[in-house]
Amino acid sequence: MPVFTREEYLGRIEKTKQLMQKKGIELLVVSHPANMNYLTGYDGWSFYVHQCVLVSLDKEEPLWIGRGMDANGCRITSFLKNENIYEYADNYVQSLERHPMQYVADIVKKHGWDKKTVGVEMDQFYFTAQAYVELQKSLPNAKFTNGNALVNWVRVVKSPAELEMMKRAGQIAVKVMDAAKKHIQVGVRECDAASKIVEAQYAGTSEYGGDYPAIVPLMMAGEATKTPHLTWSDKTFKRDEAVLLELTGAYKHYHAPIARTIYLGENPPQLMKDTAEVVMDGLQKTLEWIKPGVTAEGIEAKWRDAISHSKVVKESRLGYSIGVNYPPDWGEHTISLRPGDKTIIEPNMALHLIPGIWYDDVGFEIDASIYITENGYESFYDYPIDIIFNK
Repeated sequence: MPVFTREEYLGRIEKTKQLMQKKGIELLVVSHPANMNYLTGYDGWSFYVHQCVLVSLDKEEPLWIGRGMDANGCRITSFLKNENIYEYADNYVQSLERHPMQYVADIVKKHGWDKKTVGVEMDQFYFTAQAYVELQKSLPNAKFTNGNALVNWVRVVKSPAELEMMKRAGQIAVKVMDAAKKHIQVGVRECDAASKIVEAQYAGTSEYGGDYPAIVPLMMAGEATKTPHLTWSDKTFKRDEAVLLELTGAYKHYHAPIARTIYLGENPPQLMKDTAEVVMDGLQKTLEWIKPGVTAEGIEAKWRDAISHSKVVKESRLGYSIGVNYPPDWGEHTISLRPGDKTIIEPNMALHLIPGIWYDDVGFEIDASIYITENGYESFYDYPIDIIFNK
């Protein structure tokens, strides 16, 4: 049951091989769950154990290598032929005597790749220091090099089929924010509102069932609005406090993040009103400026110019690229909208602009999840860029 056609997967693999050749990599060990999914279609909650996909320049299909009990999951969800699915025994799992990368090395030797230049994802969440050590020990004749984010950069330009997945995620994102708006009320426990938000994420729409997101709902209320990345508690929402929300819709692991600020009352503090006005206007002006050919740092520079008349300062990046992903992050770890990133923006790239502001006294968040068109941009959802008032 792969999500995309065999031809689409083979096209992605060919682009990966082209980039491998440019970097002098003959064999790429791919451990990032999103990259494994992107190249093969494999989709399972198995990334807590060692697994990988091997991409070799001399083989059409990659090899999937994982825990034995997950191999049928690969047969069900990927486009790979059975001969390219390898499973290691369960006594490799969390063992002090053997390591799954020893088994991976055996497969590499079996295919005659043990003297090749091997790229590994050195700085991703699920490729451990021990995994690298074991590969090096087991493949002493190989030359190792850093292949980190190689597949991520292939993923940056989306296919029409991928954009369709993200548009569906956008429809779910609207349902998710509507659920937040409905259930975040004075006197309601944060955890109860969170449960309704998660329900909306999983249920999706009548046409497209939702998926589990790469990031859980981030909900900062009251004092917590001075910082991002906090989750819910069992406290109740109080009148005249703000609630900052970073949520998302997800479909087939493709994400359309959505962030908004809810105010539980009628008259926000003047600092919040002033900040919101500047941020919303600056975001709109930045979006109107975006088109193919500009740079990532150029987008951020436009944002700074749009708010330069104010006292608002945003020290962190303005946004980043998005697409398919797994916990713990929906960002692609490629494009960052900040000074120094000279990536040229192309059609079918997908970006999340989130000019969040966090002061000691007040915070404010708003966002836009977009994709680049031939002439500008389109949003993955239609939702007002404004404060939500729950009186």
